[in-house]
Amino acid sequence: AIVKTAVSLHSLSHHSDPNHLHETASEMSSPPLSQPTINAAELLTKINHVRTSLQEVIRDKANVIDAVLIAMLAEGSVLLEDVPGVGKTTLAKSLARLIDLEFQRIQCTPDLLPADIIGSSVFRPSSGTFEFRAGPVFSNLLIADEINRASPRTQSALLEAMAESQVTVDGKRYVLKRPFIVIATQNPSGFEGTFPLPESQLDRFLMRLSMDYPDTNSEIELLLEQAASDPASALTPVMTGDELTALQSFVRKVKVDRKAVAYIVEIAAATRTDTRLRVGVSPRGSKMLMRAAQAKAVLLGRDYVLPDDVQSLAPSILSHRVSPRNAIATSEETTLIIVDLLKSIEVPV
Repeated sequence: AIVKTAVSLHSLSHHSDPNHLHETASEMSSPPLSQPTINAAELLTKINHVRTSLQEVIRDKANVIDAVLIAMLAEGSVLLEDVPGVGKTTLAKSLARLIDLEFQRIQCTPDLLPADIIGSSVFRPSSGTFEFRAGPVFSNLLIADEINRASPRTQSALLEAMAESQVTVDGKRYVLKRPFIVIATQNPSGFEGTFPLPESQLDRFLMRLSMDYPDTNSEIELLLEQAASDPASALTPVMTGDELTALQSFVRKVKVDRKAVAYIVEIAAATRTDTRLRVGVSPRGSKMLMRAAQAKAVLLGRDYVLPDDVQSLAPSILSHRVSPRNAIATSEETTLIIVDLLKSIEVPV
């Protein structure tokens, strides 16, 4: 589980061979980059431009924006949970505009069918054959709005896509585009017309985040900015999908010290023995926490993981992967259990 080969972002950006970045990224991406001469420094500048632009549209949510970008770099999906109208969909759509990705949006409703997401085979009388018509899942960024309003059967249609970047229709396998990211929004449990996401579905999301209400000053600025126009509609791409894929390839090459890995495993082990939890974090959860810590290091321009990276990301990555013994516990209460566990575990030096 330990990444043994560290790739210094600083040295990559000053490498004597201009094709070095292309060779590094092509090991992880398909198809290869169309701009092989772009260096790491340029990529970091662009992802920070994306970060700054999002902060201008989504006020007072810097932590949420950073978390979403970390999830994208880690090739993971995000579940945004909160009441309607706090900017969940706006954040997802703004991100799609800033990174030149093909994106599709699904408005989940109780009558939505799996075929409405993954596609279906349609009979063509002219040729006497069936033709597969791809659904919205065949895109780089899929926005599933109010996912917990869809039935459990429809929710499960995304399981294979999120876990393996592929779908199977009529016994035939179709590989999805790369990068492939799902940003789903959901209303809090208990809202009328919602279906709870099963544990297997939640486990496919790298992070579960809450937008929460903006503070008073941020809401005033938001209303003044949108009095005449919508700032999100003026966003233009500053980064390509190939460039995002290149940064994703850096993530897997970030050094993770053995002590940091042991810290991750100790956190996961603590969730499996805590009396407040019925089910603890699986090894997949440990791996996702490590990958997210690597992604945070890249976002901050480092080629190594710090224990602080692990500690700061653990609540949003692990809280939806555990099951509390109290069946009516809210997601906030589960997150507090993870935070409390972190306080009892010594952080390695």
